[in-house]
Amino acid sequence: MLIIFNNDHRFSNKLPLPLGYFTKKYPEFYNCFEQVLNSCKIDFTLLPDTKDVWAVDFMPIQTAADRYVRFLYRPPYLTQSKKEVKTISDVDGICNAIGVETIKTDIILDGGNVIRTANKVIMTDRVFIDNPGYERKQLIKKLHELLEIDHLYFIPEQPGDFTGHADGMIRFLDEHTVLVNDYSKEKEWFRRAFEIAVHNAGLEAITIPYNVYDNKSINHANGDYINYLQMKDIVIVPIFGMKEDRVVIKQFEELFPAHQIATIDSNEIAFDGGILNCITWNVCKL
Repeated sequence: MLIIFNNDHRFSNKLPLPLGYFTKKYPEFYNCFEQVLNSCKIDFTLLPDTKDVWAVDFMPIQTAADRYVRFLYRPPYLTQSKKEVKTISDVDGICNAIGVETIKTDIILDGGNVIRTANKVIMTDRVFIDNPGYERKQLIKKLHELLEIDHLYFIPEQPGDFTGHADGMIRFLDEHTVLVNDYSKEKEWFRRAFEIAVHNAGLEAITIPYNVYDNKSINHANGDYINYLQMKDIVIVPIFGMKEDRVVIKQFEELFPAHQIATIDSNEIAFDGGILNCITWNVCKL
């Protein structure tokens, strides 16, 4: 059974070019990120030949110590224009370069839409929209088999999120508890549907602050604290210079008493819609 904690952390080589130098896109963020990782004594490596920074989305899903499932990374939100298509990485090429063998499937599914613990996975219902060639029951059965899990739960995708990912909405605290965004300002139909989905999954929900409502674009993720980076004994929390920062830090210190809590200003990268979980591909070496 897969242990959810990880000890091999990998990032796209598009973050630094090369390590120690900064891209024009996220220079301040990467400088701070590298400092935080080093201060926490977190070893990390870079994935070669990537075309964007969202490593969790395009890299395969680990299901056991030596098993990885390579879902098809062709999300419709990247295939509508030639410019976006150019950002789709050659996953097979990357995996070959780092010596990772994968089980291939034609199911379209981004890693950012796979929230997992040892035997459970949560994802949004975007997976049904992205795979119209599969009948619903057939797709669910196949996902169970590929992910090697007993429990698969679906939540409604958040209105306005072009990716339809779950990692900006919900995270496992343990096998029976999830952290969820405070959606009290969202539309009632969505809030209610989300609450029902979590309740029907038999999971206890703990709400954390969520404030994206002053962002200039609906695609900005500034104020979405749930996209944190969790490792075996360290949690890195994104902060944004908002009043909610201090509340979140205190709450995370209480939620993760055995972890070191670190923070990083994530405004620069959040402008592109992703934060810490989005840029990280974690591997468990058992």
